[in-house]
Amino acid sequence: MRIPISTKLITVTILILVASTGTITWISSKYFEKKASEQVDIANLESAAAKGKEVDNIISSLVDKARVSGSLLMKGANSSDDLEFNFSKDKNFIALEVLKLDGSSVESVARKVKEDVFKPFNLTGAYLINVRAWQKFPIRSVSQGSVEIKNASYPKAPAMITLGLPLIRDAQGKITHIVLADVALAPLEKPFSDPSERTQYLIDRQGELLAHKDEQKAISRLNMSSNPFVMKALAQKSPQFQTKFLDPDSEANYFGASVKTSFGVTVVSQTSEAAILEVSNEVKRRSIFVAGSAISMAIFFIFLFSMTLTSPIEKLADMIHLVSKGNFNVKARSQVRSHDEVGDLAEAFDQMTEGLKERDKVKSLFSKFHGSSVAEDLIGKDIGVGGQNKDVVVFFSDIRGFTAFSEKRSPEEVVEMLNEYFGVMVKVINSHGGVVDKFIGDAIMAVWGAPRSTDEDAHKALRACLEMRKNLAILNESRIARNQPPINIGMGLHAGKAISGTIGSDERMEYTVIGNTVNTASRIEASTKAFGADLLVTDSVIDKVGEAFKVELAGAAEVKGRSEAIKMYKVRAYREADGTYTEVKTAYSDYEAESADKVKIKDAA
Repeated sequence: MRIPISTKLITVTILILVASTGTITWISSKYFEKKASEQVDIANLESAAAKGKEVDNIISSLVDKARVSGSLLMKGANSSDDLEFNFSKDKNFIALEVLKLDGSSVESVARKVKEDVFKPFNLTGAYLINVRAWQKFPIRSVSQGSVEIKNASYPKAPAMITLGLPLIRDAQGKITHIVLADVALAPLEKPFSDPSERTQYLIDRQGELLAHKDEQKAISRLNMSSNPFVMKALAQKSPQFQTKFLDPDSEANYFGASVKTSFGVTVVSQTSEAAILEVSNEVKRRSIFVAGSAISMAIFFIFLFSMTLTSPIEKLADMIHLVSKGNFNVKARSQVRSHDEVGDLAEAFDQMTEGLKERDKVKSLFSKFHGSSVAEDLIGKDIGVGGQNKDVVVFFSDIRGFTAFSEKRSPEEVVEMLNEYFGVMVKVINSHGGVVDKFIGDAIMAVWGAPRSTDEDAHKALRACLEMRKNLAILNESRIARNQPPINIGMGLHAGKAISGTIGSDERMEYTVIGNTVNTASRIEASTKAFGADLLVTDSVIDKVGEAFKVELAGAAEVKGRSEAIKMYKVRAYREADGTYTEVKTAYSDYEAESADKVKIKDAA
């Protein structure tokens, strides 16, 4: 009797739903979530306000000391006891500088630096000149009466901040001198170092970190202005702000609160919703535990019942794994005997493997006749005649003296020689991303850029030609060892536009590339005989590879089908990553030139 899978699933689902206490769990957890959120939201703002007052006190103390020390330094009291007490003995102060403002010009009139602070970093006090340039301190804002604070921490240098404050005003109340104090980052870091579930940090007016629970973030001057909460907090006119937001880095919900201090810096305190809702989650877990205890016995019976479903599915999964590795000879129906939808699936599975077997055979045949990339292109789209205009690099090669060789040997010897030669050359072409278009007797036609093109087609084609040059020499060593004559070949390479696609009729088609580029490439190959070179390329190829190959002008020749003489180049070497050239030369690279049909050598000039 056939038992549908739906009947099995419905039976199991009903047993679970009857025993479930989902509604009670949901109501109780939502209540606790609401209460916990309200309490933590209030505590978050209170914590930020407390940190804000603490930061205000710290900055106020530093500002007072900086103003007094700046006044003493301005009076020239570099060695006075007061300056020694206010600056030199205060471990937080690193450097002090008084600037004179005269219109748009700024002049340093006094400076005092603790050189010993910079020695562990192999720096001197002159490092501060770079700091001023890097941090782009808002001198104009200080000249208008504001106290400005900027992070001055940089890699392999002391962790510090810079305080800028007005120092001297003239009779009209205009600020004429300001003081810049470089202070250790530690005093501002201290309020934020307490262990807490909250993340708290201090930012300046532009959102750059001044202090953080994670000190390394403050030292790296991380800019938080892109944070959605910080962006809103900086834009607020009110000193206090709080809201719930989504953190873009962790993609988690947070409750955030911010408090602006009297010095323009802002304290941010944020707590993850996950931490806030831990209590409600605990209630939810306990409710689930109770529900789980109630249905434990039901689960046992469901497990036994599900075995009739999962066992055949697991067998199918194992067979799918075998099929994915190319084994299409598995028979699912002989192993899955279920009289339900799984049984139907096994029968469909067997039909599918038969289809995959035929498809794999067709693809394998296509790959042997046209190359894997062409086969995938043909299989992946509707078959029909037509083509596309593409930028391609076309290759032709030919064996020198093949006609005379064939006349003196049996067909079996000729075929054996061609198969051995083609086996070597086709492997090189395929390994460099080329597609063998066809064999024309002893000639090979290959193309780069069809059906898929890359920016490296010309480079790959030229490297393939040089590789074929080397491999031909290796092949000839084997032939000579077998008392067989060596092979000389000619190779031609040309780049340009060509039509790539299927030609023919609905009953008989062929994938190829056609056009003037193909004809010209064939003529270039024919010219190798006249120039006595195994490889010639045209300007169109050289323009694409630049200086990646070492070439020399072979000359120019008029070829059939072209009204103008074509410049042709010999390729001698390829360029390594370090800029040096590796020469590829064999005993078969050059040979004695002789006359060639349809080729007339011209003066290259």
